[in-house]
Amino acid sequence: MKFSITREALLRPLALVAGVVERRQTLPVLSNVLIQVDHEQVALTGTDLEVELVGRTVASEVEVPGAVTVPARKLMDICKSLPDQAELRFSLEEGRAVLRSGRLRFTLSTLPVAEFPSIEDSAGDAEISLPRGTLKQLIDATAFAMAQQDVRYYLNGILLELRTNLVRTVATDGHRLALCSRPAEIQLESPRKLIVPRKGVMELVRLLDDSEEPVTLTLSASHLRAHTGDFTFTSKLVDGKFPDYERVIPRGGDKVFIADRAELRQVLSRTSILSNEKYRGVRLYLQEGNLQVMANNPEQEEAEENVAVEYAGDS
Repeated sequence: MKFSITREALLRPLALVAGVVERRQTLPVLSNVLIQVDHEQVALTGTDLEVELVGRTVASEVEVPGAVTVPARKLMDICKSLPDQAELRFSLEEGRAVLRSGRLRFTLSTLPVAEFPSIEDSAGDAEISLPRGTLKQLIDATAFAMAQQDVRYYLNGILLELRTNLVRTVATDGHRLALCSRPAEIQLESPRKLIVPRKGVMELVRLLDDSEEPVTLTLSASHLRAHTGDFTFTSKLVDGKFPDYERVIPRGGDKVFIADRAELRQVLSRTSILSNEKYRGVRLYLQEGNLQVMANNPEQEEAEENVAVEYAGDS
């Protein structure tokens, strides 16, 4: 294998792919990134057996096609350390990957390509296309409520619910719940519910932006595959049943107020400084035209702030 590529062409896909690679792995080869060179295309693959990401870029010149696996973090650190517009020359010499750039030379260890695992390529039974911006908004609006390492494993992720002309995401950790729905031009024979694991959600959102460029989702019983631009993302799904979230959403609320979003966020952020560190709770007292936010903690410290709101009703 022998090819040349610019630092910039390699760095962005490498940074995203290396994000999938965990620092501590049960298999040594999972700390590596798979580099496959064919014609002018360079494909980089990283996986942790649950999530897989393939990023593609274009080489400046390919002399000998081939494939190799090299340590992901070390390769990324090398690329970051190089000056802008630097040209990297890769070659495979005596079982080691040799990188040259100007007067620099790095020799990296490799592991056999045959040992590099890939997530099974299960046939998808449905495929939909969404704007990147829509999917990013859905994830951003709910991801904060995902559980972390909860014994109720089905809460450690986001519920992705797909219906004809509607996409919805739901996340909860048992204490709070976030739900976001967006209209979408999709057609499905029957509604689908998928639980995407936390790691998959965090890596998928890194591929998205606020543009109208499409992201194609391929759905199967055990996997979700997303293809957008030069990247293909695959994640195993959580095998479990998400709680019936519609039953826990309060109905018939009679107190509705309207507040400036940014101002209310700042007030909550300030008062929560003196809230109980375990529960991080604040109290809300609603009066006509005013919302009082209060917090206290076991040290008898208190915070109080008032914010103007549109409200006319009982206190």
